[in-house]
Amino acid sequence: MPRYKILIEYDGAPFSGWQYQDNSPSVQRTIMTAIELFSGEKVMVQGAGRTDAGVHALGQVASCTLDRAIEPGVLARALNARLPPDVRAVSAEEVAPDFHARFRATAKTYRYRIYNADVITPFERHYAWHVFGPLDVEAMDTAARVLEGRHDFAAFQTNSGTTRTTERRVARSRVTRTNLEHTGVAVSVPGGGGHLIVYEITGDGFLRHMVRAMAGTLVEIGRGRWPIEQMREVLDSRDRGRAGPTAPACGLFLVGVEYGDL
Repeated sequence: MPRYKILIEYDGAPFSGWQYQDNSPSVQRTIMTAIELFSGEKVMVQGAGRTDAGVHALGQVASCTLDRAIEPGVLARALNARLPPDVRAVSAEEVAPDFHARFRATAKTYRYRIYNADVITPFERHYAWHVFGPLDVEAMDTAARVLEGRHDFAAFQTNSGTTRTTERRVARSRVTRTNLEHTGVAVSVPGGGGHLIVYEITGDGFLRHMVRAMAGTLVEIGRGRWPIEQMREVLDSRDRGRAGPTAPACGLFLVGVEYGDL
């Protein structure tokens, strides 16, 4: 039976997250329903990342097995004809029978967007965390780099998280800034002004709410409430109570998943 890898984009605002739920609209359930509508098959669709409610994806990867072969381009078009406009199948390809979107992934990249202006345009309210007041982006970037390498990230895991180990390797952790008038999005601040601040992190795995807790900690440093050195203290403490608040889900995007040879 043919196995497929599907690249998925979605707006997470209307969904309860990726994970299938009986009584809530999840992305996984939506894709499985679309497959059943055109193929008549009830199949399990695996995702590379179990994004939470309100979290978006530009590069989610799904995998599934079908009873009959379908040309990958036809599969993507058939899905898009039956998916809601909030979810798109960007591409599809046939892969090895043992390919699994989650377990074969070697790295993932997440992006967190912060709209730093007095007023947020309504066109960004579902896609960024609105933080007003000055932020020291250089301090935030310096603190973000502390997270690079292999560490125990227990301090950034939600208290309800359960996992075998809290050690992960972060290959890249950086903060950048762009003037809002250069982003191509309407700016509702008279005369322009403000910045779009982006935190991007690549690692071999992530704990529940890990990136959002990191973003919340970086904002505390950017506001000058905490010194840069506190990031190292938080990391070494392994204590979630020492880190900053969990940033809102709306600013988080899964932007890419990396794999070895398929």
